[in-house]
Amino acid sequence: MAGCGVAIPSPAEENPLPSEPTMINYVDPSQVQGLNVRNMNGGDTGDRRVHVTYPSVDDASRLSEKIRRTVTERLDRFTRDTSMNTALPYPEFNVDWQLAAASDQVIGVRLRIGESLGAGWSESRTTVWYDRVDRRALNSAALLRDDSALAELARIVRESLNEKGSRVDPRAVRPDAELFDSLGFNPRGELVVEFDDYQVAGEDLGRVAVAVPAAEVTPLLSATGLRAQQAASGTAWMSPPMGSDQSIEAANTVKPPARSSMAGSVDCARVKCVALTYDDGPGPDTGRLLDTLARAGARATFFSAGSNAAARPELLWRMRQEGHLVANHTWSHRDLTSLSSSRIADQLDRAQYTISQAIRQVPTLMRPPYGASSVQVASVARRLGLSVVRWSVDTEDRLDRDPGAIADRAVSRARPGAIVLMHDVHGATVDAAPEIVRRLQEKGYVFVTVPELYGSRGMEPGRTYDSAASGGGSGRSGSATRALEKQAMP
Repeated sequence: MAGCGVAIPSPAEENPLPSEPTMINYVDPSQVQGLNVRNMNGGDTGDRRVHVTYPSVDDASRLSEKIRRTVTERLDRFTRDTSMNTALPYPEFNVDWQLAAASDQVIGVRLRIGESLGAGWSESRTTVWYDRVDRRALNSAALLRDDSALAELARIVRESLNEKGSRVDPRAVRPDAELFDSLGFNPRGELVVEFDDYQVAGEDLGRVAVAVPAAEVTPLLSATGLRAQQAASGTAWMSPPMGSDQSIEAANTVKPPARSSMAGSVDCARVKCVALTYDDGPGPDTGRLLDTLARAGARATFFSAGSNAAARPELLWRMRQEGHLVANHTWSHRDLTSLSSSRIADQLDRAQYTISQAIRQVPTLMRPPYGASSVQVASVARRLGLSVVRWSVDTEDRLDRDPGAIADRAVSRARPGAIVLMHDVHGATVDAAPEIVRRLQEKGYVFVTVPELYGSRGMEPGRTYDSAASGGGSGRSGSATRALEKQAMP
């Protein structure tokens, strides 16, 4: 997490300051009233990996719209670049976010935009601000008083970069608003200036950032900048959603493996079972989906993305309370087959921790984003005690926003033992849920969580499962798992 500029100090510290001054204490999104997470997965086909998440806040619609426009422009450029070269092996576009500050006067959203055009991975960082007083959504440069303040900041940053060694080029720093598009503050009120990969160096040095002392930067700030500085200086440490004493106790308590509270109530060897699974959430419509499932007495398996789970932990707790199963869908939905073992583990570990804190159980299942797995992914999953789950029925809801068509595909393709892929971040998928449940119940199906499909056989960590149907392959390993490396799943 240090590479992302995240600092999570001990709750016992009165005024914590990271030892590295460019590290920022990000706000726990679950503590921001009216915050939801939006997903933008346009262009997600078998040969292009696209996953975007960003926050929306009820009283800051202009902020969400500005973020959406910012991301859309980058995504359009990525789509053009990849469309020109069809030989690229699985190009990927990924956006995740953190709250740089949140108060009754200002909100700051830091976007981390990653791209791979088939060779290597590069990241850019953009922080968008919303002034609640003026009701304006602003670029980071608007934190500065005027052009002369921007020029002075550029001078200070050049001097700071001189101390970072010969691999960094201070001459690349100009008083250009686009270059200073990711500004935030650490808890001491120092301005943190972040640069994109390759902006101030001819090679990938990871995150390059500078902290400008508060005494030097405060005279350069605009009214919005002063509000942002004050909000960030007062940011509380990131905490789980349960309250300080409970969160400390929960973090230190050994948690049991995740299991549906209704597990064992259905014998799938005797009745027609099907597992509805939902990826990427929780999203704005997940609560409505839970209402539908509750009315029908149906349960499902939710493969939650860690960054979304952090924003809406109360929905994960509700899932557990209502008999559903919560599982791991990585932190930020990266294509795991493009990552090293340590980065695969980081993606799974961060999501595992966040989900565990929310449901007070430890997930035992993971679903690789895009269904893309490999021997290396399966090996890391095994070390973490996670079974790899894919699917046998694809409703194609990421491509089709017609609830009727989604329901038709789910019902017509279902078989006993099937694992059905859907996404609770799509409103049309949630709209389709009542029809899917009604029609499958009329056909005699019972809805269970994924592990219940396998009954007494159980599920093994590191093994890949796509269906419990007779003859459909209850699990895969060895050569079958190796074959996954070559598959381009949706």
